[in-house]
Amino acid sequence: VSLPSQLVHQRPDILASEANLHQATANLGYTIASVYPNLTLSGSMGSMALQPGNLFTPNSSVWNIGGNLLQPIFHGGALEAGERAARDALDQAAAQYRQTVVNAFQNVADVLRALETDQQALMARTEAADAAMESLRLAKVQFANGSISVLALMQAEERADQARLSLAQTRATRLADSAALFLAMGGGWWNEPVASIP
Repeated sequence: VSLPSQLVHQRPDILASEANLHQATANLGYTIASVYPNLTLSGSMGSMALQPGNLFTPNSSVWNIGGNLLQPIFHGGALEAGERAARDALDQAAAQYRQTVVNAFQNVADVLRALETDQQALMARTEAADAAMESLRLAKVQFANGSISVLALMQAEERADQARLSLAQTRATRLADSAALFLAMGGGWWNEPVASIP
């Protein structure tokens, strides 16, 4: 049994960890950018006249161009410390993301292995239930012919009931593990368009 790894990407824990990683990356970029000078350029243009007839003449034009430069100089090492903290936060977010992805894949692999084991158990229990039912059928024929006692017939019925119960329990375990697979995959992937799942 195998599944495309893209399906695991929609797990809420992976998406949250990925968002934290993106935020840490953006914070580092912002912190690094705050070390460099901040240059702001501005300009304006307008018209000014004392009489309405002179409003659109070339002599009534007014313009202004300006600039502003801000350079962080004395911060007592706060900028370097902020950058180190942002880098450490990014490293921590990256490690958390990697661990979350590894845990997600381990969870999915465990559930897939459980489903494989469930399939083998289901096949064995189905064969055992079929054999017990055939044994019960033969016991009923023998009882009708007087070859076996009522006690032997009841024991064959009990074995058949036990085999059916075991088969039902195995099916229930398989269904529970199938639900666990949907949970491990993050759910909702069956609603995705086919084109998005290569």
